[in-house]
Amino acid sequence: MKRNMPLFSIVMPTYGVEGYISEAIACVQAQTCPDWELIVVDDCTPDRSADIARNAARKDERITVVSHPVNKGLSAARNTGIDRAHGAYVWFPDPDDRYDDCLLECAKRAIDERPYDVVLFGHAEEYYAPDGSFQYAHPIELAEHRDLEQASLRAEVLDLEQATVLGYAWNKLYRLDRIRAAGLEFEDDAPLIEDIVFNVEYFETVRDAAFLPGTPYHYAKRTASNLTNKFVPRYFELHRRRIESIFAQQRRWGLDTPEARATMGALFGRYVLSALERNCDPRAGMSGRDRRAWCRRLFEDDLYRELIPGARASNSRALSLGLATLRTRSALLCTALGRLIHIARNRGGSLFTKIKSER
Repeated sequence: MKRNMPLFSIVMPTYGVEGYISEAIACVQAQTCPDWELIVVDDCTPDRSADIARNAARKDERITVVSHPVNKGLSAARNTGIDRAHGAYVWFPDPDDRYDDCLLECAKRAIDERPYDVVLFGHAEEYYAPDGSFQYAHPIELAEHRDLEQASLRAEVLDLEQATVLGYAWNKLYRLDRIRAAGLEFEDDAPLIEDIVFNVEYFETVRDAAFLPGTPYHYAKRTASNLTNKFVPRYFELHRRRIESIFAQQRRWGLDTPEARATMGALFGRYVLSALERNCDPRAGMSGRDRRAWCRRLFEDDLYRELIPGARASNSRALSLGLATLRTRSALLCTALGRLIHIARNRGGSLFTKIKSER
């Protein structure tokens, strides 16, 4: 008989991951902490992913498969999992990533000390070529913290975002009762930023946190399939909202210092530079004149005016150069830089991704 209240509810949305889900389920089953339920949400997948999960569920009573009659998207699938969850904590791993056997055990040891509102852990970005071959790994480890109270956690948020840690849902364990009490859901119409939108809202409620050591989560960045390599017409609009929401939160918390603005400006600048490059993609349908007009509109953007003049990149020469170009307010120079980045992205391969991964 299934337990009514496992410690961890693991919600795994599933769509088009036939080649990965079996190993993902095996990684969950290999956890040294057995106190979990796995809710696989079949988002009307067109392949055998759901069948593989159902076969696993027949052999392990801790696994449940819930099916959507039509494809609803990642956010809706996660929300379905939240509705079905019974655990004290909920975790949202991606089915094409991998997880160390000790991940939940390490989290349990922290939770046994105190029922933290959120538990965070580091990860390794693992880059794969289009043929599936491994290229290199970029570890992102958190300094271990216990009993991180609200004020101390809020002071860490910008550093977490700068280290690309804040914006994911899969590197956090959330208190399910806190999610439900706040009425939080993942937003349907926010591709690319659904995780950060959720986290900004959740962190408003967080009273304490624990950071785990190591990099127990292995985030697969696949050149051929990763969403960030696809063309998203609303890319800049979405990421502008990302920065605006974090900036507004910093102000609500009374943390809007010159140093914080310098960091926020650098974060915003990265997305501006990426947008300049994406404007050169043929799918954008933009001429040189269009791209220059886009830049001139950008220069009048209130967020640009507030953040870019004082933006400073602490440890990336490439970003420092990009920010210096943005501060010129020259549409010609900015569009030229966007073109150079576009050429480097298409010809540079793994070298480009390594440069881009500088923080």
